[in-house]
Amino acid sequence: MATTFEAARNVQQTEIIGTPGPADPAPLGLAGFALTTFLLSLANAGVLSGGGNEWLGYAFAYGGLCQLLAGMWEFRNRNVFGATAFSTYGGFWIGLAIWFLTVAPMKGETIGNDLGWILLAFFIFNTYMLLWSVFVNKAVLVVFFTLELTELILFIGNFASNTTLVKAGGAIGILTAACAWYTSAAGVVNGMAGRHVLPVGKPMSFPAARSAIN
Repeated sequence: MATTFEAARNVQQTEIIGTPGPADPAPLGLAGFALTTFLLSLANAGVLSGGGNEWLGYAFAYGGLCQLLAGMWEFRNRNVFGATAFSTYGGFWIGLAIWFLTVAPMKGETIGNDLGWILLAFFIFNTYMLLWSVFVNKAVLVVFFTLELTELILFIGNFASNTTLVKAGGAIGILTAACAWYTSAAGVVNGMAGRHVLPVGKPMSFPAARSAIN
């Protein structure tokens, strides 16, 4: 009887070990971030007509919900960086959409000041995530670096009510979206092929910092 039980347990353990892990959620989160950033950046850059609110629905459905889902899957994968980044920016898009629909209509001329504080807050978050992104890969580092520039220029532009700076922030935001789309595409094809088809670059090597983190 014991032998039969042990054999069954060994079979079960073998099946568990042989079961593939969950798919990498990062390409989904990056794609959702890229598309919503692209649409909002087009509006900031003055490219879109008719109010430039095309980003709003996708802030809930794609940039928001899909990034939150990606963040939860990253928790499952024990990836604290991915979980924090995707969950935070998923919350950013949903929060921005709710603010735009409920609070912004009542703010009048002070809307730029509100946006300045919101963007400054996320700039602070993005700054330390940019620092830690050096331990992920160079493609992710570029995404956070361009996003840092986007948020910096936009919060200054909104505080100063400077449309030229806001348009410049929109232009850099379009670049940020392109970098995020590339990183997403690389994650998809590299995951499918099981090898590096599109390069993303290796993490930067800082032995002392890595030892401190570990």
